[in-house]
Amino acid sequence: MSAFQEMIETFAQTGQLEGIWLRSERRAEAMPEMTVWITASGLEGDHGRAGKRAVTLIQAEHLPVIGAMLGEDPPGAGALRRNLVVSGVNLNALKGRQLAIGGAILEITGICAPCSRMEETLGKGGYSAMRGHGGWCAQVVEPGKIAVGDAVRPLAVTAPD
Repeated sequence: MSAFQEMIETFAQTGQLEGIWLRSERRAEAMPEMTVWITASGLEGDHGRAGKRAVTLIQAEHLPVIGAMLGEDPPGAGALRRNLVVSGVNLNALKGRQLAIGGAILEITGICAPCSRMEETLGKGGYSAMRGHGGWCAQVVEPGKIAVGDAVRPLAVTAPD
C-alpha cells in the first residue's frame, strides 16, 4: 500500500451517533428518535427513498459553521432535514466507503445538497449557508438497529480478489 493510500485509509478516531431524525411524510417536521431500525430501503418510519439516498447524514461539527454563516446560533439538527447527526468522524473522507453504525452498515454515496426549503427553515441565506455543509447521502449495505450514542466506525477497504 502506498503512503498516500495509507493516509486515505487511516482515520484519527471513531465517531458517535448524536441524533436520529425521521419525517413521516414529505414536508413533515423532523422528529427525534433514540433508536430505529434501518431496513434495506432506509430508516423505518421515515418517508425517504430507497437506493443511494436512503439515509442522509450530517456532521454535528458543521452546525456551528452553518449558524456562523447566518450570523446566528447553530441551527437545531432537526431543522436541517437529515436523518443522522454524527460527530467525531470526517464524512467528507468517506465518499464511496462503508461505515458501521450500531448493527447497520451504510455506504456513503454522495453529497446531500441543500434544498430551497433551507430558506424557509433557516431564513434568508439558509440555502447558501448549507452549501458545502449539507451532509451526505448513503445507501444501506446491511440493515440493523441503531441508537443514539452508537459508535460510527469507518470500515477498512477490502482488496479485490
